[in-house]
Amino acid sequence: MKGLLHHDFIDTAKKLGSQMAIIDTATKRELSYKRVLIAALILKKYIAEIDQRYVGVMLPTSAGCGIVLLASLFTGKIPVMINYSTGALENCRFAQRKCGFKTIITSRKMLDKMGLAPLSDMIFVEDLLDRVSAFGKIKAALIANLPAPVIKSIIAGGNLNDTVGIIFTSGSEKEPKGVELTHLSIGSNARAVFEHESLKEGDRIFSVLPMFHVFGFGTCFWLPIINGMTIISYANPLDAKIIVKLIREHKAEILVGTPFFIMSYMRAAKKEDFESLTLIVTGADKTPEWMHHTIEEKFGKFIIEGYGATETSPVITANSHQANKPGSVGKPIPGMEVKIIDLNTGTELGTGEEGKIFVRGDSLMKGYLGDVEETSLKIENGWYETGDMGLIDEDGFLWHKGRLKRFVKIGGEMVSLVKTELELEELLPEGCECCIVEFPDSKKGAVICAVTTQKIDEAKIKEQLSKRLPPIALPKKFVTLEELPKMGSGKIDFRTTTEIVRDLS
Repeated sequence: MKGLLHHDFIDTAKKLGSQMAIIDTATKRELSYKRVLIAALILKKYIAEIDQRYVGVMLPTSAGCGIVLLASLFTGKIPVMINYSTGALENCRFAQRKCGFKTIITSRKMLDKMGLAPLSDMIFVEDLLDRVSAFGKIKAALIANLPAPVIKSIIAGGNLNDTVGIIFTSGSEKEPKGVELTHLSIGSNARAVFEHESLKEGDRIFSVLPMFHVFGFGTCFWLPIINGMTIISYANPLDAKIIVKLIREHKAEILVGTPFFIMSYMRAAKKEDFESLTLIVTGADKTPEWMHHTIEEKFGKFIIEGYGATETSPVITANSHQANKPGSVGKPIPGMEVKIIDLNTGTELGTGEEGKIFVRGDSLMKGYLGDVEETSLKIENGWYETGDMGLIDEDGFLWHKGRLKRFVKIGGEMVSLVKTELELEELLPEGCECCIVEFPDSKKGAVICAVTTQKIDEAKIKEQLSKRLPPIALPKKFVTLEELPKMGSGKIDFRTTTEIVRDLS
């Protein structure tokens, strides 16, 4: 299939019927593909009453959130996913201004849990469910029994380049941008990853990443729901003890997350908790080398590391069981091309040469909403400039070397903060996180500061690092924080970390 996402879901639902689509562990509801289809058809009526093209969605990872997404597309609405992890109400207003809409679909239970007062523009899934009549349920069930082409004729249509959702960039470096993802970009990425990782219908994926993050939206929802997999959902990725228990109880086969989240599950789990897992995938941040070793020694499992971006829906490259080089971020998934461009000359580089990473393929976003200039700066002749540095080895594996913005000029030379971070990481005790940030200096313009989550022997670390790095790349300052600031996805918030370091100095 290569069609509209909600149409592909209908084809899958009609084919699989009673097979389990979503196991919502928070509500203890188990929904078959047919029941999800019926629920989306029921909700369609009420979402259609919203008189704007865009509709805000601020819901935790759950069956309810997935059904709202499907119902929104059934009515031709475009869901705007709102980050509720920090500054939820501010993020609501930011999204409303950016996209020009009013209505936000959320949950009273969720707001109560966060201790937030509702905004006047919010409608609640609890209220929508209360409005559902017996006739509405019967009507939706009757429509769900019709042939797939007839159901598709009743709901919204469109074309592959229509926007299927707005996902905001993390904002870890500057103000978030609204990324327009399409049926083509999300759909092609979901099918390519399904093929690349040799997944199959009925595979059980544990979905805990927030849906406002592209990793949760694309890889943990749309990928499984259009490919006939079973989603086991849980709302809070920080509840490590509960999550490892649920993985064991529901016999999850696939676990997807950022290194920060997977790390916490590894610490909380016993070997039997991960027994059912056949695929553990990390992305969105660099996976420390010790994690690869620990998971193999403790659980007899392997981490499959990948690489992507919000703008690429999200996966660009990934390792697989068939081709895995720990430390690399794998080979391009089907339909994606990667090239390395020289930082200074703009020419394409050869094997093993480090430069800027550019990518091309159907997974690429439509653009940044309302920002033609920024879109044109990032996409030229179909190639997207990722803002990352890397190289491709002789076997076609991509090695990610860090964000270009995480290079700093010191004494006229470009120094990689990521390189210093990786070397420092190897010298720290297990479980100690670190982050390298730039720190202003009146003489050199900038110096390097190391932030760690445990107190360390600075003199000893400096001596060890001096054998691995040139003097210019050594940290001149060390700061200890109880924990590193994180985004809702689990990625390190570099902007906030830098601000904290500057405030402490």
